[in-house]
Amino acid sequence: MRQLILDLLPEAPPSLDNFVAGVNGEVLSSFAAWLAPDSREPSLLLWGESGAGKTHLLRASAGQYSDALADPDLAMIDESGRLHAVDNVEALSAVGQIVLFNLFNGLHGCRGRLLTSARQPPLQLSLREDLRTRLGSGLIYRLQTLSDDEKIDALTMQARARGLYLPPEALDYLLARSPRDMRSLCGFLEALDRFSLEHKRAITLPLLREVLQNPPN
Repeated sequence: MRQLILDLLPEAPPSLDNFVAGVNGEVLSSFAAWLAPDSREPSLLLWGESGAGKTHLLRASAGQYSDALADPDLAMIDESGRLHAVDNVEALSAVGQIVLFNLFNGLHGCRGRLLTSARQPPLQLSLREDLRTRLGSGLIYRLQTLSDDEKIDALTMQARARGLYLPPEALDYLLARSPRDMRSLCGFLEALDRFSLEHKRAITLPLLREVLQNPPN
């Protein structure tokens, strides 16, 4: 089922425009201001639970993206970039922590900027003290996950904008059986709209069950 959902998702790259802010509206505004060319703050850290949208915003930043979960040593990082986005810093190895510490100092010297994410605020991270101090010296914002009701409200609004009507039971069914991050949910809504138009069928709970259980031809 998960693979079918992923197959249906449109290939829309993460952006600030397709980030569903919900309760994070103020954080999104501050984040956009930090990305502006005239921002003087050298670093920004986003923290929050999995699914809050941290990776979406790091990828939307247009910085050089690295994920410590996939590359804990940061062996693939290119230090020549002026904006770096390092995801999941709590997963850094001892080597990776040294790389990030040196990168932070190097970017500060050339007026570059560092964007990072973690599941906890800097003081609670199990990282070397000098790195925690560096990460804690910049801007720090918490991203909060949307509640199920907020996700349903957001999907309902997007459906209306497309001229779609989704019965509440269909939204509940979708939320219970698809990836729960908003980018995947919004992408699936777009894919469902395409499927409905191609097959000339209204979006109903039976149709949603059919799409989720049987790959389209």
